[in-house]
Amino acid sequence: MNSIAISKRILRQFRRDKRSMALMIMAPLLVLTLMWLVFDGEQYEPKIGLVEGPAPFTKALESQDAELASFTTKEDAFDELESGELDGVIYFEGREATIQLEGSNPNEVSAVRKVVQSTTKTLSEESKGAQPLDLSFSFLHGGEDLGLFDNVGPVLVGFFVFFFVFITGGVSFLRERTQGTLERLLSTPLKRFEIVMGYVIGFGIFTLIQTLVIVSYSIYVLDMWMVGNIGYVLLITFILALTALTLGTLLSTYAKSEFQMFQFIPLVIIPQVFFSGMFSLETMTPWLRWLQHVLPLSYGAEALRDVMIRDAGFIDIWVEMVVLIAFVVLFFTLNVLALRKHRKL
Repeated sequence: MNSIAISKRILRQFRRDKRSMALMIMAPLLVLTLMWLVFDGEQYEPKIGLVEGPAPFTKALESQDAELASFTTKEDAFDELESGELDGVIYFEGREATIQLEGSNPNEVSAVRKVVQSTTKTLSEESKGAQPLDLSFSFLHGGEDLGLFDNVGPVLVGFFVFFFVFITGGVSFLRERTQGTLERLLSTPLKRFEIVMGYVIGFGIFTLIQTLVIVSYSIYVLDMWMVGNIGYVLLITFILALTALTLGTLLSTYAKSEFQMFQFIPLVIIPQVFFSGMFSLETMTPWLRWLQHVLPLSYGAEALRDVMIRDAGFIDIWVEMVVLIAFVVLFFTLNVLALRKHRKL
C-alpha cells in the first residue's frame, strides 16, 4: 500500500509539472523525426570536375550517379576543389587519368572512387579489347590513412566541450538561484551585468583548462589527425565553450530544477549533433539544412575540421569565429535581460 501512495505522489508531481510531461513525450518524437530526416535522405552523389576528358570516358561518366562539372583548365577545376565545391577532379595526361581528391571526408572519397571505378568498368565493357586507362589517385587534404575517426574527431572535440560546459554552467547558475545566492548578490550594489560577466569569467578559466586537456589528449594521446596550427584549435574550442556557457546560463533562468535543466538536452544539444558535420548534410532534406545556420556547434565543428584536417589559417576561419563570438554576445545580452524580466530582482 505504501508503494501505491508513493506512485500517487509521483503522478501528482508529473501532473503539476506539465512541461516535464510534454517534454517526456515530445522530445523523443523530435529526436526520432530528426534521425528519420537525416538517415532517410537521398544517397550521396559526389561532385566531380572533369577537365577536357575523352568523349567515351565523358559519356560513361555522365551515366553514373554523380554531379558533373566540366572545365577547360586544371587551374579552374582546382580552385573549385580547394573551395570545397568539388569532391574530386579528373584530368588526363595521355592515357593516364589522374583523380585529385579533396580528401577530408572518407565517405566522399569512397563515393568518388566508386564512380570512377564504375565508369572504367562501363568503358571497358563498351570497348572490348581496348587498352584500359591508367588511374592514379592523389589527395589535396588528408590521405589514404585518414580514417573515419580522424574525420569526425574534430566534431567530437567540439561536441563534448559544448555539452559538458552547457550542463555544468547551466546547473551551477541554476543552483545560485535556487539556493538563494543570486538574491543575496543582487541585494548588494552589484549589477546584473556584473554578475553574469563574473560568472562567464570564472567559468571561462575553467573552460580554458578543460579545452587544453581535451585538445591535447585528442591530438597527442589519441593521435587524431592534425595538420594545422594547434593555437587556432585551442582558440576555436575556447570560444565554442563560452558559447555553451552563455547559452546554458541563459536557459537555466527558465528552469526551476536540475531535472528541468536536463530536459533541454534533447531540445538544444542533440539537434546540434545532426547538423555539426558528423553526418552528411548533402543527403538531408533541403529545407532542413538551413537549421545549421542557427546552431553554434555547426560553426565550431566546421572551423575545427578546417584547421585540423585542411590546414586552414585564420583568414579561412574568421567568419566562423565572428559568428561564434556573436552568439556569445547574443546569449550574454539575453541572459541579462532574462534576469531582469523574469526574476524581477
